[in-house]
Amino acid sequence: MARNVEAKCKVCRREGEKLFLRGSRCYTDKCAFTRRGYPPGVHGKVGRRKLTSYATQLREKQKVKAMYGILERQFRKIFADATKKAGNPGENLLIALERRIDNVIYQLGIASSRNQARQFIRHRNILVDGKIVDIPSYQVKIDQVIKVVDNCMKNPHVKKSLEERDPERIVAWLKLDKDNIAGTVLRLPKREDITLPIQENLIVEFYSK
Repeated sequence: MARNVEAKCKVCRREGEKLFLRGSRCYTDKCAFTRRGYPPGVHGKVGRRKLTSYATQLREKQKVKAMYGILERQFRKIFADATKKAGNPGENLLIALERRIDNVIYQLGIASSRNQARQFIRHRNILVDGKIVDIPSYQVKIDQVIKVVDNCMKNPHVKKSLEERDPERIVAWLKLDKDNIAGTVLRLPKREDITLPIQENLIVEFYSK
């Protein structure tokens, strides 16, 4: 299985904004972007060059890929599927990314990052309607119940993530049952539910060339 092993803090510094790829660490003074908010490399402190329109589109695509932890081949396939559906292809792309089971676990607060959520899934610790799901790209549906397996209920990483979850961080299309460490999909996400700083029109323009 291919995966990105690049240092996550370097990704945030390259994109020029916090992508919250390392969970709770991103909210502390240890965050590399807070301490060194310039691009990585020996010339990072010189400043950021003015980007061309193509470079702006490329950086937006790379940023969204990093946010959701997806490699190019899979991301391109998701975009291709989004263009075949009715409606705005950019919005269809973001909704498909939000419906991924690894993102849902992160949004519920069961995991502190999408990367940690993928670990839970790959280790067969996640149930959807009572059945184990070990594919991070699984697309959730309305009324499905996502829950951790019984032997993971006392996992310190899960408990810590739920404790540190911001109570004001409300995801309107999901409902969390904190006592049973379970979540329910109330409805499918809409564009207004996605508060991440994403300009999906730039991604559409990039792939339309």
